Amino acid sequence: FWHSEDFATALDKLGKDDTNPFRALALEGREATAHHRNTKAHLHDTLDVSDWVTRSLRNGIDEFTAKLQTGLAILASVGSTAPFIGLFGTVWGIYHALMAIGSAGQATIDKVAGPIGEALIMTALGLAVAIPAVLGYNALVRGNKFVLTKLNSFAHDLHAYFVTGARVQSGGDSIVVPLKKG
Repeated sequence: FWHSEDFATALDKLGKDDTNPFRALALEGREATAHHRNTKAHLHDTLDVSDWVTRSLRNGIDEFTAKLQTGLAILASVGSTAPFIGLFGTVWGIYHALMAIGSAGQATIDKVAGPIGEALIMTALGLAVAIPAVLGYNALVRGNKFVLTKLNSFAHDLHAYFVTGARVQSGGDSIVVPLKKG
């Protein structure tokens, strides 16, 4: 992106897919800069271009963050409640085992084995649902954090570009790399 001759070429390197968050963020920054510079006498005139672009880029990141988090609450709920549902099945199975013992008057293996076996199956099913849900949730959250870190870094570079016309290089001494506006 940053090795392109101008912004239009750089934007093409991000592809044509509007669901690409990096492309959407670049377009958001370009639109915010153009809007701030070309629109007269509005409330946003009280903000300088740096604040206006920052606000627009932050809104773009927030919208993408909301999309990334869709469904995570359900996955977390499944992961946290499934063991308790399994535990409820265990209690229910033990209750039935005790009822069978009570009605028979004696504790024989044939009266206890069936309900206790069902109870253990319920526990196993609860864990079989919960463990993958929690692992999946953790993997998605970790992946989301990675993408958002990259997106925030890209937003900082875009901010520098739209405000100053150059990208500040990271690492060691700051080097300003100009990119022609397109």
